Amino acid sequence: MSEKKIPMKRCEWANKSGLEQSYHDTEWGVAIHDDRRLFEFLVLEGAQAGLSWSTILRKREGYRKAFDSFNVQKIAQYSENDIARLLVNSEIIRNRLKIGAIVTNARAVLHVKEQFGSFDHYIWQFINGKPIQNAWKKMTDIPSSTPESEAMSKDLRKRGFKFVGATICYAFMQAVGMVNDHVVSCFRYGELVHRNKHDQTVHSRNRS
Repeated sequence: MSEKKIPMKRCEWANKSGLEQSYHDTEWGVAIHDDRRLFEFLVLEGAQAGLSWSTILRKREGYRKAFDSFNVQKIAQYSENDIARLLVNSEIIRNRLKIGAIVTNARAVLHVKEQFGSFDHYIWQFINGKPIQNAWKKMTDIPSSTPESEAMSKDLRKRGFKFVGATICYAFMQAVGMVNDHVVSCFRYGELVHRNKHDQTVHSRNRS
């Protein structure tokens, strides 16, 4: 007689749908250092404002197609005609302010890259380049913003970015692995602690 498989324990929010479960199990909290993917999450987190994350996940492929696979150089050149075209695209959130912010933010990213060499180098400086390992026991313990996300928000806004409030910035930090906010009972928590230690060791060796 075979033993019953014990289901893996996940963060509660990931149990709402298969899409959220897959995202939680493979992406959420994994450290990202690729400029294009970092910009993708800046776009998606800004688009989420006032909506559910599941709504954004369902439209993610639509955003990828509508915004040239998150190519900042291309998006930075979008005209009013492009914005008008996007406003009738049902595969994305048709909000003029949010769409306009994506174009504005692409232009701002290009300026950041000129100054810092990469968006990655700029954005990770807010936590000194090393993921923050939290140890929350339950979801209600997790804050909606932190001093780091507030500092990030303030600096991004100073550089002309839009839809980058402290709460949006913290959700972005969680998504791109700047913080490990899986609850300690979640199977991904320990996996990411181990992965981040390994990545930091490799990163340190490459720098030396």
